[in-house]
Amino acid sequence: MRIRHPAVAGLFYPAQPAALLAAVQSLLGDVEASPSPAIASIAPHAGYVYSGRTAAEVFARVDVPRRCIVVGPNHTGAGKAVHAGSVYAVGTLVTPAGEVPVDETLAAALLAACQFLEDDPDAHRREHAVEVELPFLLARCPDVMVVPIVLGWDDWPRTRALGEALACVVRDATEPVLLVASSDMNHYESAEVGGAKDRLALEPIERLDGEALLEVTKKHRVTMCGRVPAAAVLHAARLLGATKGELIHYSHSGMVTGDDRQTVGYAGVIVR
Repeated sequence: MRIRHPAVAGLFYPAQPAALLAAVQSLLGDVEASPSPAIASIAPHAGYVYSGRTAAEVFARVDVPRRCIVVGPNHTGAGKAVHAGSVYAVGTLVTPAGEVPVDETLAAALLAACQFLEDDPDAHRREHAVEVELPFLLARCPDVMVVPIVLGWDDWPRTRALGEALACVVRDATEPVLLVASSDMNHYESAEVGGAKDRLALEPIERLDGEALLEVTKKHRVTMCGRVPAAAVLHAARLLGATKGELIHYSHSGMVTGDDRQTVGYAGVIVR
């Protein structure tokens, strides 16, 4: 069996099972809201000390079904996929909080639906964008299965094609599927500048306009690492009948470090 071991346990989140479970449960428990169904969400993937509160605000407020598709950026550049659309299509993802099986049926359907995706485990070996979301998903649904995808392209035509494929696969699924885009927002600028840039990116996100999100982030140099995953998921959600994205929490690293000179932004968005 193919097994992916955690790459950032002990760095982005606790490596010890008890400590990790306690951290996630504490973050989720601090959210004063009841979960309800959603088509998609956007959640950050930084270390929990920085972005855990924003991620928890998302996952505490949505119903997490047994099947999830998590789409993130390929930070490392690793992988062999021709179009840099890399799926971890078979096997199990190990976390200190437990094992998460790949939804191999859903993964196979997605590979068949989108010519720009390949089974490419090498791209996932050291990548954290999907991994950091898994303990939250496990806490909300202990029998969760996922389709992990990381992307390395930056254009709208391939992004649109992926969004269409995601919508098709979710529509044809025999039970609910939650789409999760894993992304941080603008990187390494002052809180004032980063916040202004993030507001520009959040406008098309709230309108579910994936194409405009890519245009805005390019035009204004918004270094949102998961802009392509978010754009694909937003396009899929719109095709599935979603009408808006709701920003439910925003934060930045300076709120933790006390240094507002070089910050990273984090946005939690729920799409219904």
